Amino acid sequence: MTTLDRRRFIQLGGVGSAAFGWPGMAQAQSPASAAIAQQSGVPEDRIVRLSGDGLGLNPAQYARLLSRIDDESPISPDSYSLGGVVERLEAECARALGKEQAVFMPTGTLANHLAIRALAGGASRVIVQEDSHLYKDEGDCAQTLSGLTLMPLAPGRATFSAADVQQVIDDTKSARVVKRVSVISIETPVRRKQGERFDAAELQKVVALAKREGIKLHLDGARLFLQAGYTGENIAETARPFDTVYVSLYKYFNAASGAILAGPRELLADLYHVRRMFGGGLSSVWPFAAVALHFMNGFAERYSRAVRTSEELIRELGKRDGLAVERIASGTNLFRLRVNAGDPAAFRKRLAARGVMLPEPQRGAFLIGVNETLNRMSGAELSDAFARGLA
Repeated sequence: MTTLDRRRFIQLGGVGSAAFGWPGMAQAQSPASAAIAQQSGVPEDRIVRLSGDGLGLNPAQYARLLSRIDDESPISPDSYSLGGVVERLEAECARALGKEQAVFMPTGTLANHLAIRALAGGASRVIVQEDSHLYKDEGDCAQTLSGLTLMPLAPGRATFSAADVQQVIDDTKSARVVKRVSVISIETPVRRKQGERFDAAELQKVVALAKREGIKLHLDGARLFLQAGYTGENIAETARPFDTVYVSLYKYFNAASGAILAGPRELLADLYHVRRMFGGGLSSVWPFAAVALHFMNGFAERYSRAVRTSEELIRELGKRDGLAVERIASGTNLFRLRVNAGDPAAFRKRLAARGVMLPEPQRGAFLIGVNETLNRMSGAELSDAFARGLA
């Protein structure tokens, strides 16, 4: 990170300290909790929010951030999602993902859909995880709008096996009406499995099988940069076996909306026409692109620090009577915290008064999200706040 970039980040470090406000931000803070934090006397840039993937900028903070970015380097606007800062963002994402080209998409739903549509090249079958976003949360768009048949595997699990895939291929080839399997889509980490990763060893087997069978591969890597903070993996190496990869721009790069789809130039060069056909050629997306580009710079370094702090906190919490930490198997940035002594709601209020914001409890536990706000306190300071919250 350059001196200028570090100065920008420190200057803007408090910009995400208000309550989560953008659609899709998990575990939004209640107005009451936000008010407690504001009255606590804890400086805004010291408040830690243990929910969601990103900073959760509210409209006023977002506007101030855009103004500061533009003051330092005037933002070049796009025209219908082409050119300007959007082009810069696309180039940076293509480089980070090790792909020839990247295309801005207004949503992850559209990114996933257009990726498998382009890879399939017509009506066919696409293998997916049953608990994937593509299958469970995208309104049957691929089936309805592109004539693709999604074949869900591994219900209740983050990972399907190469044997599962082989069974679908064999059944498809031997069916009375022969259909082809054109694409395998893999989401990792899996949102519906609380950030559990697709098993790395099984992934290698699935990739090898797909290559042998001539099946294209798509990676739903919406939270791929978060996963890398836990595995230490190289993002480009992870994406390399896949023909296309999607990453989110709003989850932890803090844009108000947006996604990136990256892949081979031959496939994506004219995809903006299809994007427009589906209503995704927004007239101006520079407010999204400028913020995403800003937070991409140095993200790996900052997020690794936040992960280290969270691991220190988890170790300390495990020593406290009255608290129990539950890790997600093969998980990433989510874990559960149970309060076994006292009222969880009162505990939450006491922590908020010390500048540590917990989400609403669910079934007696807090689902904690690790994000960049953990860089605002040390692990020792956070542990002390939890200890005092129990008192």
